[in-house]
Amino acid sequence: MRALVLRALEGPAALAATTVPVPAPDDRLVHINVEAAGVSYPDLLLTRGQYQLRLEPPFVPGSEVAGVVRSAPDGSGFALGDRVMALTTSGGWAERVAVAPELVAQAPASLDPVRVAAMVMNHQTAWFALTRRAQLAPGETVVVLGAAGGVGSACVQVASRLGARVIAVVHREGAEDYVAGLGADEVVALRDGWMPRVRELTGGLGADVVADPVGGDAFDDAVRVLAPGGRLLVLGFAGGGIPSIKVNRLLLRNAAVVGAGWGEALRRDPCLFARGAEALAGFVADGMMPPVTERRALADGRDALELLERGGVLGKVVLEV
Repeated sequence: MRALVLRALEGPAALAATTVPVPAPDDRLVHINVEAAGVSYPDLLLTRGQYQLRLEPPFVPGSEVAGVVRSAPDGSGFALGDRVMALTTSGGWAERVAVAPELVAQAPASLDPVRVAAMVMNHQTAWFALTRRAQLAPGETVVVLGAAGGVGSACVQVASRLGARVIAVVHREGAEDYVAGLGADEVVALRDGWMPRVRELTGGLGADVVADPVGGDAFDDAVRVLAPGGRLLVLGFAGGGIPSIKVNRLLLRNAAVVGAGWGEALRRDPCLFARGAEALAGFVADGMMPPVTERRALADGRDALELLERGGVLGKVVLEV
C-alpha cells in the first residue's frame, strides 16, 4: 500500500512516499481504508523526535484519519462499510490502518471524509478542555489565543456551540475574517495590545476562561486578563516556549491554571474518545463545519507539514488518500 515514511528524525524533509506492507490481520482491531488524514502539530513534533511519544524511524506518521471500515471485531459496534473517524497516533498517512475499537467512532454522515479527519484531534481536544477541565458554563466569556491555528480554531467553534461569548486573539495578518467566520463574537489582533482590548470588551471584568495552545510570551498577560475565579487552560506550546508563573497572581484572583492533556486523559480512559465524538456529532448537526483551508494529496504530505511548520496554515490541512 502507498504510505509516507519518515526515514530519520530530521523533520518533514525526511519523509518519503513509498510502498509498505498492509497491516497484519488482527481480529481485535478495526481495519480501515483511509480516505483522508489530518496533518497536526504532534505529527510535526514526531518527525523531529520532540513529542512526548518518541518513535524510532522508519515509521509512518499520521495521528488522525477518516475512512471506511474494512473489517471489525464482533461486538465492536462497527461493520463493513461504516464511515468512521479514528485516532491512530501514528500510521495514518497510508492507505490502510488498524485501530483499537475504542479509538474509532462513527463519522457524521453530513461531512465528507476531509472534514471528518479535520476534527479528530483538534475538536476533541477543545471539547475535553472546555467541558471537562474548564467546566465552561453558557454565558461565560472565553478568550482563545492562537485562534487561527488548528486547536485555536476548534476552541472558537466548540466554545461558541457551548453557549460562550468568544473573543478570538490572532497574530497573523489577514486572519481576522477567517476567525470571525468560525463563530467568534469579537476578534482582537495580538499586535495591537490584546489585553487592554479584552478588558475593554469585558467591561473591565476579564475573561472567565482563556484557552492557550501557544504558551510563550502571551502567557503572563493571559493570567492577568483572567476574571476573578477564571481558568487558564494550558493546551500546548506552539509558540515554542514553556512559560512559568508567579502563583501569587492566582491567589489574588482566586484563579486557576488548568492543564488540558486530552491524549493523556485518553490513555487513562479510552472511552473518552467515543463521548467526545458523540458531542461533536451534535455540534455538526447544529451546523458546525470543521475548517479545512488546505487539501493536499498523500504524496504531498511533506509539503503540507512544512507549510504547517512555517505557520502558513489557517485552521487545518488534510491529506486526501
